[in-house]
Amino acid sequence: MDIVEIYVGEEDDERIDAYLAKELNEISRSYIQKLIKENLVKVNGNCVKSKYLVKEGDCILVELPEPKKLEILPEDIPLDIVYEDEDIAVINKPQGMVVHPAPGNYSGTLVNALLYHFDNLSTINGIIRPGIVHRIDKDTSGLLVIAKNDFTHRILSEELKKHNIVRIYIALVHGNIKEDKGTINEPIGRHPVDRKKMAVTAKNSKEAITHFEVLERFGNYTLVKAQLETGRTHQIRVHMAYINHPVVGDFVYSNYKNKFNLQGQLLHARKLELIHPRTQKYMKFESSLPDYFLKVLDILNNNN
Repeated sequence: MDIVEIYVGEEDDERIDAYLAKELNEISRSYIQKLIKENLVKVNGNCVKSKYLVKEGDCILVELPEPKKLEILPEDIPLDIVYEDEDIAVINKPQGMVVHPAPGNYSGTLVNALLYHFDNLSTINGIIRPGIVHRIDKDTSGLLVIAKNDFTHRILSEELKKHNIVRIYIALVHGNIKEDKGTINEPIGRHPVDRKKMAVTAKNSKEAITHFEVLERFGNYTLVKAQLETGRTHQIRVHMAYINHPVVGDFVYSNYKNKFNLQGQLLHARKLELIHPRTQKYMKFESSLPDYFLKVLDILNNNN
């Protein structure tokens, strides 16, 4: 059993379950609440309840039970492998594919497919996320880079933190964006009410910056290019909804009707640019828009 020790700095009477969910960002708030109920969280040597408000100077001890052993099996799932060498692979992920296993969803993921197609994957993120350096949402399509060893993984992760990996998306959004280009610089964190969603919020959030440029206007719709400077969960979807231009087909952050009978949002990771961790060679990859995306654009073009 691992024990994590945390000393509270300047905090404004935040609930301990929320505070720990922020500090231990790989652990969900519901799981932290479970640990608290099992008396595995102590403050200054005493057991507390989830509603306990942390104070400056508190010493929090969190006992983390050994994780249950999971067997993530290789699955013969077709992959669109854009590039591959001994260190990295670039995958064009289809809409509808989850990137890595999660509770209740341990098969049919990109990781299951990676385990089948590749002999070596980095181990830094454990058995649940071998090779996964960054993610894209289940219903977002497009490019992501896979690390085949830990050396590559560490360098790619550091490059992501430094914003040195270029990730450019194409999105169709609702409404007519008047500006030709712009930057959305608003922090993103868990939605205060719906914990499955993210939101622009000042509480328990992290810096999030999205640059966008209008590519084409279709009256009530706008085709945009979006470049991530940071990589927060659902970042483009949250930011576009925040400026009242949610992504078409996004059933989480938009209340618009599904006019085009889509299975998910029209958001595609179009370009990926990076320096190869070992060779230091500049590499640039590009992926075409999927057919269902092009079909909607054709409809809009014919209506204009």
